[in-house]
Amino acid sequence: MVFISISDMIFQKMKSKLLGIITFICLFLGIESFAQKQMEMAINPIVHADVPDLSMIRVGDTYYMSSTTMHMSPGLPIMSSKDLVNWKLESYCYDRLVENDAMNLNNGQNTYGRGSWASCIRYNNSEFIVSTFAATSGKTHIYTAKNIKGPWQEKTFKPAFHDHTIFFDDDGKIYMIYGVGKLKVLELKSDLSGPVEEVKEKVLIENASAPAGDKIMLSAEGSQLFKKDGKYYLFNICWPRGGMRTVIIHRADKITGPWEGKIGLQDLGVAQGGLIDTPNGRWFSYLFRDNGGVGRIPYLVPVEWKDGWPILGENGKVPMTLTLPANKSLIQNLVNSDEFSRKKGEAALPLVWQWNHNPDNLLWSVSERKGFLRLKTGRIDTSFVSAKNTLTQRTIGPESTGSIVLDASKMKEGDIAGLGLLQKNYGFVGVKIESGIKSIIMVSTKAGKAVEIEKVSLAQNTVFLKAECNFKDRVDIAHFFYSLDGKSWTTIGEPQKMPYTLPHFMGYRFSLFNYATKNIGGFADFDYFRIKDKISEK
Repeated sequence: MVFISISDMIFQKMKSKLLGIITFICLFLGIESFAQKQMEMAINPIVHADVPDLSMIRVGDTYYMSSTTMHMSPGLPIMSSKDLVNWKLESYCYDRLVENDAMNLNNGQNTYGRGSWASCIRYNNSEFIVSTFAATSGKTHIYTAKNIKGPWQEKTFKPAFHDHTIFFDDDGKIYMIYGVGKLKVLELKSDLSGPVEEVKEKVLIENASAPAGDKIMLSAEGSQLFKKDGKYYLFNICWPRGGMRTVIIHRADKITGPWEGKIGLQDLGVAQGGLIDTPNGRWFSYLFRDNGGVGRIPYLVPVEWKDGWPILGENGKVPMTLTLPANKSLIQNLVNSDEFSRKKGEAALPLVWQWNHNPDNLLWSVSERKGFLRLKTGRIDTSFVSAKNTLTQRTIGPESTGSIVLDASKMKEGDIAGLGLLQKNYGFVGVKIESGIKSIIMVSTKAGKAVEIEKVSLAQNTVFLKAECNFKDRVDIAHFFYSLDGKSWTTIGEPQKMPYTLPHFMGYRFSLFNYATKNIGGFADFDYFRIKDKISEK
């Protein structure tokens, strides 16, 4: 028989409790550590905003990316990052793409959905090189700079080589690959002023879509060329009929071929892009996805190399988390609030702003009234999308809010000014002067026509306006609000559907505007624009 003293029993109970506490602490710390690790991981999409047609390079420990903004001015944005996840605007390659009626919104013309398209960024001989092409100009445009912030020098030549990639080979030759379906290659002059006349272009791949089958809705395009361990790798996108946007990869030992191809990725429609490596030897593919009203949004996909091929994704799938630094807010670096107060030496407009088409620089100012953006009317316009000098920023997902304060005291009869969401099926909330009376109106596009959904009488000069965008799970719905004091908000109009349309080919944008329908010479003053990455959920 074994006897246990009371003191021993107390000790065992205390020991058991202590072990329990220690176990709980260990589990807690383990869970917390796991949660911490989860918090430190990047989430796809890496940028929940319209940053399509991305092209990317690494110079030392810094990554650089170019993208498409088409009919916006300035255009061809250049961004930088230290971690492949968090990007900031550095410059634009051009202030104005070209001077013609379409780009200037003159004589009833526009270049919505056109402007400059897919670009290619490179670094060679201590110089940044960015190229693009434009149906609006009918030319290929090449920009060079020693510093990523510019100034950028431009060279142009005809024709506009579609979705091209420029490649600086080890032997000093410079190649350009371009085309749709049938891909061609030509050699560029050393000064990048155009093709070498003595060298004829050649067909590189007769049917680059072939790896995806013979029923193709969108033939292979979006060429981007890379070289690793002596082999050439060409990335393209195609879209099989009844399928999804698909990555096609070809490889060859010589740039002239022969080329062998395969499907590189077919998941979620994430496609079009290329390869990037990190200083520590990791590889990723940068791609983008059509994601409704917010636009075309960038993803990163891990890459492993096997038998001389880049293998994209995890078991052929796009992962939603990545072992990279966590995503920070897009606010400040890609979009930002603006009080319109400028210190001496500061740019009139920060890089986050772009004009819808070329602006008339005589009709806007941030200096005529301190702390305000002034938009003046200089001609008669018939609609929001035909108006000059509409100032825009990206909307961001999964949700975002833009708000302004508008002083309408100097608007004239027939003037309409306010805050819009720009796309083909646009909507806006603004102030309208009609028969000398101010009203707050909400306008929505229905069946291709602008319809005034609601009108509220306004008895004061200053009004607060707000637009909230919900892109969660591609709901793509916006709500508009007004306030007389900036504290109490009232919904106006109806929910605005925000479908992505090809005629504009761009995600919805917050837009500050003022246009005249009867008399010119009036102006609207905007006290601020403020953006948040959340909505009120009203």
